[in-house]
Amino acid sequence: MNAETLRAKYIEFFVGKGHAQIRSAPLIPENDPTVLFTTAGMHPLVPYLLGEPHPLGKRLVNCQKCVRTGDIEEVGDQVHLTFFEMLGNWSLGDYFKKEAIEFSFEFLSSEKWLGMPLDKLAVTVFAGDADAPFDEEAYQIWKKLGISEDRIAKRPKKDNWWGPAGRTGPCGPDSEMFYWTGDLPAPALFDPDDRRWVEIWNDVFMQYGKKEDGSFERLARVNVDTGMGLERVLCILQGKTNCYDTELFIPAMDKIKELSGISSLLSPEHVKSSRIVADHIRAATFIMADGVVPGNIDQPYVLRRLIRRAIREAVKMGIKSSFCPTIASEFIRIYAGSYPEIASSKDRILAEFEKEEGAFTRTIEKGMREFDKFISKAKVDSNSSVIDGKDAFYLYETHGFPIELTEEIAREKGYSIDRPAFDKAYEQHQELSRKGAEKKFKGGLADNSETVTKLHTATHLLHSALQKILGEHATQRGANITEERIRFDFNHHEKLSKEQILEIENMVNSAISAGLDVLCEEMPTEEAKKSGALGLFGDRYGEKVKVYTIQNFSREICGGPHVANTACLGRFKITKEESSSQGVRRIKAILQYK
Repeated sequence: MNAETLRAKYIEFFVGKGHAQIRSAPLIPENDPTVLFTTAGMHPLVPYLLGEPHPLGKRLVNCQKCVRTGDIEEVGDQVHLTFFEMLGNWSLGDYFKKEAIEFSFEFLSSEKWLGMPLDKLAVTVFAGDADAPFDEEAYQIWKKLGISEDRIAKRPKKDNWWGPAGRTGPCGPDSEMFYWTGDLPAPALFDPDDRRWVEIWNDVFMQYGKKEDGSFERLARVNVDTGMGLERVLCILQGKTNCYDTELFIPAMDKIKELSGISSLLSPEHVKSSRIVADHIRAATFIMADGVVPGNIDQPYVLRRLIRRAIREAVKMGIKSSFCPTIASEFIRIYAGSYPEIASSKDRILAEFEKEEGAFTRTIEKGMREFDKFISKAKVDSNSSVIDGKDAFYLYETHGFPIELTEEIAREKGYSIDRPAFDKAYEQHQELSRKGAEKKFKGGLADNSETVTKLHTATHLLHSALQKILGEHATQRGANITEERIRFDFNHHEKLSKEQILEIENMVNSAISAGLDVLCEEMPTEEAKKSGALGLFGDRYGEKVKVYTIQNFSREICGGPHVANTACLGRFKITKEESSSQGVRRIKAILQYK
């Protein structure tokens, strides 16, 4: 079974169970400010999981593009990927555990669908604790379906509980499905810590709400959120040992090997490097297809790091010529049929790769000059042939020099690196990065507090004011909302004047003072576009959408959340206006209350 067939079968199965198919949302989330990228299929559904009615009903299914960087150091093994496709189905206050688990089991085990043998399947359920009881219901459902007790592991909250995203909100137990990938027959007793058992699917049951005092209460309206990793399942169905041996990677992997000039089997080090190159170029290609360009903060910064990390790994393999556009072209060809936006953005993507690769080459040249300074320092300080590990880490962090490259250059010049000192500096850096990742890339429902809801509504006023004052070209490129502020990126070619900023503020505040009603309508996408509603993502909406109209001022396709009237928004104030990237400006703004 190939990837195209797997996608189609999954959608067909759940459509047959009464689910409406929705399109993959962009990788830049619209409704979830807690993450930089869409890290799961549920992120675009935030408002609906929180209670908003979805235009297409209570049962949904799709194949969602995702990017996760929290475990980027694991990339290069058999299954960890930065970009991946998540097959997901949802129940928004409709069916619950029985149907969700039965659907999962049928799709996995039925000969009509995936036909996975029962003796290679195992599951986990929530073991229970002081906050919530053992998930007896899920346990019994799996038993009735034929999963033996020895293949149902009871796991603690850290393994089998989702959420809440923040201090409070929806959360609940989950049940994960595993497949045996070992060479020997699967052991009778399931051990989830045995890495030969690979997690392939997760059913999350949002049945609790965490309150301010830390206690949990059962929710009157419960949801189901599921996710299956397409690449992992594809690997299993094709009898491969890793994701890079499927048709989604083979052409790119062959091209990388060809460019490296290595004709024999790759060493373990080169295997890992080649996988990182392929993974990062694929992720960067998809990120750029959704409008992001390399930069120094947030999504553009992550994109830049992915490209430069790919280049560093390529250098280890001996690839010296410009290669990023070549590898990216392979992925564009592979995915063009499934994701048209990647094909339509081909020229822009390849141009950005070429530009970034050239810039990094110049950075390496600067790093070489720094390296020569460190050699001089070693001679002066102690007449030593050992370069300080902290200096080597500086080359890594500031100029992107992999330690292996630094050591190789040092050996050529008769020097060595204080590797323990480098490793210590690197570990400290990784700990800080992990903490930052936990904060920036945590998955989950957005903070849809009253404050965030007000700020979200204010972005609609800001967007409309920008178009009225600067012109229709000033369309949204991205937005991030926290409890403290709005950050709004838009197309514009020059810095705003003080007069323009004041004019924008005054227009927004006039709309607030007027006490304009905020109305919501559901309608077919084409009807929404014909009505003049702004749409941020081209043809990526489903058949029906929500249109929010702020009386005689703004009309946009959006999922929410919004206030009922602008009078409650307070006073709008722009705190900063700056460049985000070439041709894109950024405004930071707040709402002030007396």
